[in-house]
Amino acid sequence: MVLSNYTKEFKYNWKLAAPVMLGMLGHTFVSFIDNIMVGQLGTAELAAVSLGNSFMFIAMSLGIGFSTAITPLVAEADAANDFKNGKSAFKHGLFLCTILGISLFLMVFFAKPLLYLMKQPIEVVELAIPYLDLVAFSLIPLVVFQAFKQFSDGLSMTRYPMYATLIANIVNVVFNYLLIFGKFGFPELGIVGAAYGTLISRFVMVAFIWILLSKKEKSKAFVTNIKFFVLDKLMLNKLINLGTPSAMQMFFEVAIFTAAIWLSGLLGKNPQAANQIALNLSSMTFMVAMGLSVAAMVRVGNQKGLNNFLELRRIAISIFLLATILAICFGICFFLFHNHLPKLYVDYDDAVNLVDNTEVVSIASTLLIAAAIFQISDSVQVVVLGALRGLQDVKIPTIITFISYWVIGFPISYFLGKEEVYGSFGIWLGLLAGLTTAAILLYIRFNYLTNKLIKTA
Repeated sequence: MVLSNYTKEFKYNWKLAAPVMLGMLGHTFVSFIDNIMVGQLGTAELAAVSLGNSFMFIAMSLGIGFSTAITPLVAEADAANDFKNGKSAFKHGLFLCTILGISLFLMVFFAKPLLYLMKQPIEVVELAIPYLDLVAFSLIPLVVFQAFKQFSDGLSMTRYPMYATLIANIVNVVFNYLLIFGKFGFPELGIVGAAYGTLISRFVMVAFIWILLSKKEKSKAFVTNIKFFVLDKLMLNKLINLGTPSAMQMFFEVAIFTAAIWLSGLLGKNPQAANQIALNLSSMTFMVAMGLSVAAMVRVGNQKGLNNFLELRRIAISIFLLATILAICFGICFFLFHNHLPKLYVDYDDAVNLVDNTEVVSIASTLLIAAAIFQISDSVQVVVLGALRGLQDVKIPTIITFISYWVIGFPISYFLGKEEVYGSFGIWLGLLAGLTTAAILLYIRFNYLTNKLIKTA
């Protein structure tokens, strides 16, 4: 193996992935800003946002996971200069994402009573419910945006979703400031103000990306003159068959992190707030890997359209290598600064809550050590998953993710996460076990499939 065969792809891979990373980081940055601003109100408020978002993460995973079916179909059509199939994939994807967004909103809205049955701190539940009402409604524009984003990524126009997300972040920060703290004559709404900021910013995001794509020569014909209700059963079935397993893959992973939020809630509001801090910081580095995952999906989809399987394998491995190098760098940063990063989230000048804040930082700093270790596993599994989606291989990876997270990871989190064992740190050891298993098994699957394609080509 000549290393330069792979490293020479780094520049192009980065160019394709960087806008996706920034766009995905933008989604996470919304939570980061919400957490920092809400954290100034107290640990109960921070835990409430964590609990409310735990429901949102599950719904978002289904919406975002399903929408990824659009990208490989558009990328394959783009490589083959097949406009008709490319537009059909986008239109039907947009239709299905709209239906799914509305369904997910209703699901979260009517699932709120479950909060009282989950043995979470009661003050946290009562704060979380009004927050959840508004944030649940924002699922509709979010999943619609995902359809536009995945289409845009499939055409290798990865910058435009990034621009939309950056604009949305600015809108979110402004409305958070005005409505959480009641500035410039606006009402002081606390964490409900953060929910309004998220809702408004997501509608702005959809409007902005549609305007951008409708003005660009390459995408204009795709996103205008859409006959929304003239549907082709074959394309609907193709998207459902690709999208449903993809949604389940993301659901299985996000659900175990959500389970970590609920398990930490059983330990009390401070462990739950600490878990939210560590999860939010890990999410930001994960979005870098997600960007590379989309690059893998697009480039593998392109090479599949060209039936060039040797190049497909070489390009995919170059992306895996880049993801691993970046993950090691992030892991080192987490390890070196694990005592300092959690302090960004709490107010040390708040004398009333000083004891709570100190405990939250102490727990979160320990969790960041576990997060430092699983950076590599987390990055590798999501990037290999992207390559497998580019190959339109979704069923076996779905089984792999289920086994990794729920047969292996969750039982470890549950048993080691009890207060009398390792507490919060034990929960994260289970996450580490699940991610590592997924990374190994998914790579074995990719290796098997690509070698088989090369031999039979």
